[in-house]
Amino acid sequence: MSIQAVVTEALAKRASFIEHAKQHNTDCYRVFHGTVEGENGLNIDRYGDAWLIQTFHQTLSDEQLAGISSVLAAHADFHIVYNDRSGSHSRIANTSGNEAQDYAQTEQVIRENGINFTSKLRHEGQDPLLFLDMRIGREYVCDNSKDKTVLNLFSYTCGIGIAAAMGGARKVMNVDFSSFALAAGQKNAELNKVTEVCEFVQSDAFPALRQLAGLPVGGRRNQKLPKYPKLRATQFDLVFLDPPRFAKSAFGIVDLVNDYQGLFKPAVLATKAGGHIVCCNNVAKVDRQTWYDSLVRCVEKQGRKVTSSQWLDCHADFPAFDDNHPLKIVVLGID
Repeated sequence: MSIQAVVTEALAKRASFIEHAKQHNTDCYRVFHGTVEGENGLNIDRYGDAWLIQTFHQTLSDEQLAGISSVLAAHADFHIVYNDRSGSHSRIANTSGNEAQDYAQTEQVIRENGINFTSKLRHEGQDPLLFLDMRIGREYVCDNSKDKTVLNLFSYTCGIGIAAAMGGARKVMNVDFSSFALAAGQKNAELNKVTEVCEFVQSDAFPALRQLAGLPVGGRRNQKLPKYPKLRATQFDLVFLDPPRFAKSAFGIVDLVNDYQGLFKPAVLATKAGGHIVCCNNVAKVDRQTWYDSLVRCVEKQGRKVTSSQWLDCHADFPAFDDNHPLKIVVLGID
C-alpha cells in the first residue's frame, strides 16, 4: 500500500476516537502511528490547528509529503509542519516554507480534556512540548489528585503536574533539570490559573529525589558534584515517576533496562503510607511482568507492601502489536 493509502486507512479507523476527542475538548492526538500502521518511522499528530508530520528513519520525498498533505487537508485544512528527524541525534534537519516555518516557531495553545497546554512545533529542543501517548497518565492523575500532594519527577513541561492541579491537588512539586522545559511548565500553569498550586524545581532528579526520601546525596565514582537545590525530606500522597530510557550525570545513571530500582527505591520512600506511585517504563524490550515483579520486590525490601496495582493502557490513537505497547504504566498502592 502507498503512504497515502495507509494514512487514509488510519484516519478512517480513528473516526469514533476523533469524535470522542472533539466531545471532550481535545484537539491533540495521533492520527498515524507508523510502526504499527504500515510505515515504520513515520508519525503524524494533530496539535491544535496543525498536522505535525515526523520522520525518524528516512526523509520523505517531495511527492510523498505532497501525497500525505493532500490526505490530511481533505480531512481538515490545518497548517502542515514536517519535522524530519532521521538524521543523527534526532535533530530536526529540514527547512520549511515561510508560512509553515513561521507557524511552527510560534507559540500556540492546544487542549486536552479542556486543559490548556502551550505548544511550539519547532523550538530549541527536539520533542513536541506535550507527549500525546501520556494522555492516559494525565487523565489518571487529574482524576485521583483531589486534596492530595503530588510529586512529578522528570516533569518535562509539567503536563502531569498541571493535570494534578486541575484535578484539585493541594500542592504539586515538578522536578526537571531543563530550565526550558520548566519555563513551558510555568506557562502551562498560567494558562490554567493554577500557578499557586505548582512548584517548579530545576534539579537533577537524583539529588532531589534522595533528599525528599531522606537519603544522603551521593555521586558516581570520581565525579565532582555540582551545586543542587536543597530540599527537606517530604512524603507525598501521589508520586509520578517517568524517567527517560538512559541518562548520565555526576549524581548517577538513569537506566530503565538495568537499574530502574536506582530511582524507584527513593521514590517509594518519598511516597506516604496509603499513597500511590505511578511508574512508567518506555523501553519496548523490557518485559511487563518481569518489570512489575521487580517493583514489588523493591517495595518489600524497604519494609513496605504493595496493596493494589492498576495498569494504565494508552488510548486507541496509539495502537500496539498484540496490545503490548512499549510504554508501560502501572499504579501501585503502597503501605
